[in-house]
Amino acid sequence: MEVSGDNFPVRQKQLTVDIKGNQTDIIICSYDDHFLVMATQIGSMGTILHARKEEDVSTDPTFDVSVIFGKRDEPMMISCGRQLIEHISKSGSSRPLVLSLGLKDHSVGTLKGIVSAVTENCLW
Repeated sequence: MEVSGDNFPVRQKQLTVDIKGNQTDIIICSYDDHFLVMATQIGSMGTILHARKEEDVSTDPTFDVSVIFGKRDEPMMISCGRQLIEHISKSGSSRPLVLSLGLKDHSVGTLKGIVSAVTENCLW
């Protein structure tokens, strides 16, 4: 199911997908200065991450992903944020990402499913 919020002042998409047997609600918002992605299987925000492309003089970009609030011992969440900010960067946008993950399952398969669903429905 997908709902697009054309009436809301911020461009956004809402969808619900089944990832490894868990109903996962995803909201993607495009603000002037950030992208916001919220994915939840528990009905709340969960761990919040901030991901951004480091502006550097070198030709190869670097990316910084940090946990703002929540679980700091989940490397797969950091990887999910990194994959999404790399996708945003490759699309030509330099806006940072705020990512909220409220998950029952922190496995590789779940996080790959989230990355896939978000990139297929992206607003960047």
